[in-house]
Amino acid sequence: MIGIHWSEIVFPGATFLVLTTYHLYWVYQVRRSPFRTYLGLTRHLRHMWVESMMKEKRDILAVQTMRNSIMASSFLASTAMLVGLGLTSFIFKPGHLGEVPFDISLIFSHMRALFLAKILLLILHFFFAFFSFTLAIRYFNQMNFMINVPIDCDPLLTPEFVSRTLDLGMAHYTMGMRSYYLAGVVVLWLFGPQWMFLGSLALTFILYRLDHCCTLDYSTATCDIEKHGVESS
Repeated sequence: MIGIHWSEIVFPGATFLVLTTYHLYWVYQVRRSPFRTYLGLTRHLRHMWVESMMKEKRDILAVQTMRNSIMASSFLASTAMLVGLGLTSFIFKPGHLGEVPFDISLIFSHMRALFLAKILLLILHFFFAFFSFTLAIRYFNQMNFMINVPIDCDPLLTPEFVSRTLDLGMAHYTMGMRSYYLAGVVVLWLFGPQWMFLGSLALTFILYRLDHCCTLDYSTATCDIEKHGVESS
């Protein structure tokens, strides 16, 4: 490898190890102790919300809530596409096109190709974010129809089934946001591998605070929807 410093291999490898280890731990926590994570807690609350909307037939509130999620996803998807296309136009300038490392074995041949490889990785992050947010919009649109169908019309269209559809949309929304977060680490790589590694440590700390909530057990939370509906009427 000509013109490549050892730090361009060690620090990106350490960054990948740190971020991968944290996300594996996070997935393990979501499966093992879901109510200690905001993802598991919000999933539980979404199931209660869907059941409430379908049983109380609060169609307008449900559609307005889903509209807010669709608008947020549309904005983030559009932003990701604009940034991705802007970076792509930079890559495919006449002066840069001949140096794009289409051959993986040539990525570490010289520093100029390595810089363009970093830009390509950044483009992949934003395109993946766009793909994730568009899938989230797809599931949110399906939710608008499902949640307004009376429960008695189709025994298969239960609140549990509708909740799983909403969970799929929110899962893609979460992956899109993760792509935005990780893109920040790749941007730091442009300034140096040391900054990338330090950024991954800071991002891991921030994500831990965002992903984990208090240790209270929310699994015993119940909501008597029928009783609540009688009292409110």
